Amino acid sequence: MGKITVETCQVAGIEIEGLKIITPSVFGDERGYFMETYNYNDFKEAGIDQVFVQDNQSASKKGVLRGLHFQIHFPQDKLVRVVSGEVYDVAVDLREGSKTFGKWFGVHLSAENKKQFFIPKNFAHGFLVLSDYAEFAYKCTDFYHANDEGGLLWNDPEIGVTWPIEDGMELTISDKDTKWEGIRAYKKEQL
Repeated sequence: MGKITVETCQVAGIEIEGLKIITPSVFGDERGYFMETYNYNDFKEAGIDQVFVQDNQSASKKGVLRGLHFQIHFPQDKLVRVVSGEVYDVAVDLREGSKTFGKWFGVHLSAENKKQFFIPKNFAHGFLVLSDYAEFAYKCTDFYHANDEGGLLWNDPEIGVTWPIEDGMELTISDKDTKWEGIRAYKKEQL
């Protein structure tokens, strides 16, 4: 029934291969709306031919910043979206040999714009809640392994993510997320 529109993601005019913004077809009338949030055939036709094995959902208040996370030995492709509210969602390329290694891309995801963000394996991922409250949902191609977590410092100056932190916004960041190292340490660990 529904079709999707897929955009590639670019930074400084260079496409970050694999990252995709998906906009579903939305059918609305006076009663509300209907949309397919996922249809394997439509996604496969758009070049996203993954099998998702786990769905996750989180709720957070304004100013919560989660990330930048990745799985070390069991990397996951992710398809993320916002069910209510708005977030700024970020992916950082950690693929060895990639021409965009260490580059980041961010996109506003909201219940209103209904966009989804496809993040391939070997990217770090995080988001900042911009609305008073947000519910965030994502599909993964591998199961979560608690002892396989990795991360990068959310404000590492070498990565240089420009988080849209409003004046007076109080950030809430987990202790774990304040202790990750930057991308320089990550590179050293990979050698």
